[in-house]
Amino acid sequence: MTRIMVVVGSVRPGRIGLPIAEWVRDAIGEVHAEEPLQIDFADLAAIGLPLMDEPNHPRLHDYTQQHTKDWSARVEHADAFVFVTPEYNHSFSPALKNALDYLSDEWFRKPVGFVSYGGVSAGTRGVIALKPAVVGLGLVPAAVAVELPYAAKQIGDDGQFEPTELQEKQLTAVTTELVALATALRPLQRRS
Repeated sequence: MTRIMVVVGSVRPGRIGLPIAEWVRDAIGEVHAEEPLQIDFADLAAIGLPLMDEPNHPRLHDYTQQHTKDWSARVEHADAFVFVTPEYNHSFSPALKNALDYLSDEWFRKPVGFVSYGGVSAGTRGVIALKPAVVGLGLVPAAVAVELPYAAKQIGDDGQFEPTELQEKQLTAVTTELVALATALRPLQRRS
């Protein structure tokens, strides 16, 4: 079974990242309904990690805070990730960077896909800025991504994200690649 964690990378009030991530979660479940797949929906706003408060380097895996131990267990359990991430000031979400920095080996040699959103750039500058951090942790970025320009215009009156057919195809391509990479990379991962 492949376990994919969908991470909502924004914590700001009124964020459109939540309905986008809910679409991602639901679409993955529908597209891969015939496959043994488990989805963990990780909303960083609900998880509420404070700004890094661990005294020891994450590589030591000597966590002192319960929220870190809980986050570590969830990330360790995942085989692949989809980061639903905004672009803030030509960069990435500080909440997502904080969540990444809490851990080390739990991320190592696991694939990650990106669903980015923003204005004209569709969040791509945020992903470009984020990639050195994820690669530094040993995550393996998927070649395909979903980029949502002016995504706020795709939020319906019911508050749900309304994807285009192309966006649905792109998400299918991302998750198909993640499942394949998760299987191929499993022997290289560091699991406790």
